[in-house]
Amino acid sequence: MKIAYCIAGTRHSGGMERVLANKANWLVAHGHEVIIITTDQHGEPSYFEMDPRILHYDLGINYEDNNGKSFFNKLCYYPFKQLRHRRRLAALLKQLRPDITVSMFCNDAGIVPSINDGSAKVLEIHFSRFKRTQYGRKGLWRLADRLRSHTDIKTVRKYKKFIVLTEEDRGYWGNLPNMDVIPNACNLPLSHEYNIGSGKVIAVGRFSYQKGFDRLVMAWKQVAEIHAGWSLHIYGNGEKDDISQMINTLNISHCVHLHDATADIINRYKESSFLVMTSRYEGFPMVMIEAQSCGLPVVSFDCKCGPKDIITHGVNGLLVKEGDINRLSSAISWMMDNPELRLAMSNAAIEKMVDYDETTIMKRWVELFNSIR
Repeated sequence: MKIAYCIAGTRHSGGMERVLANKANWLVAHGHEVIIITTDQHGEPSYFEMDPRILHYDLGINYEDNNGKSFFNKLCYYPFKQLRHRRRLAALLKQLRPDITVSMFCNDAGIVPSINDGSAKVLEIHFSRFKRTQYGRKGLWRLADRLRSHTDIKTVRKYKKFIVLTEEDRGYWGNLPNMDVIPNACNLPLSHEYNIGSGKVIAVGRFSYQKGFDRLVMAWKQVAEIHAGWSLHIYGNGEKDDISQMINTLNISHCVHLHDATADIINRYKESSFLVMTSRYEGFPMVMIEAQSCGLPVVSFDCKCGPKDIITHGVNGLLVKEGDINRLSSAISWMMDNPELRLAMSNAAIEKMVDYDETTIMKRWVELFNSIR
């Protein structure tokens, strides 16, 4: 098959970009043609390694140039960029003639179904149904987020298939006849070398409102008062100044360390005793299954969506009521105080990863594509 994926860009280190790289590499290794069409690549290489047989096209729309600008700036420029996007994408798809066109729910989501190029259209979402309303924005931005969240239902109905990542999220979308659940896969080798006594806790993700590292730092302040031998290491790109200032204000800079994102994150997992995830919202946290493949138990807020599909409380990790910082600090402390139970959770984490075997998950995608082409 010839499969085209539409995404904003592949230059960032996010979970969606990592998932696409893994999928594309697997598909070309198994004889399929893969095309990646971006809008905001800016001439930069992909952050994650991709097979040279994968074709890349950038449409040069550059939506991200308007990020951080005023509401009225986006209101003025977005419609014109959408028109340019539709024209360029339609011309490219009609030239390339893919069998399947997949939107990853970026700015192309409302455009792809209307392009008559002969390909079957698939939409996959890497956040939850409530993605837009969880941004935490105010004023006109909040109104726009609610409006777009409402129109998302109309958008997803236009696709031949709509894929969500968790059973939890399926329930939020309602009884859509074109919807199915396919979780993300983990392509990492399973590691049974659990570092039970490292004294290190790891968190991974972009420094953003979504990942909630402000909540993690506040919880760690309570933990640090009674667990002096432990340290927290947060890895990710983005603006770190606010979190760094919070760490200094709380006087915990001696035990909380901020690091840039690294391609060697697997060895950072292996140096750690467990993962903490404090996201305000997710779709399917790749960080969580990657850490579990390295045998790490997880302490996580029970946010929408993903954690409750992956973590069985008390078996391979601990789930904490969303936003409850006191309970989060208690759960982190409990994990530190119970090394034997952490070891049992480590073993359970490895066993759970069978559900996310890459070959099994990718065969489901190929079956889906074959059923609609």
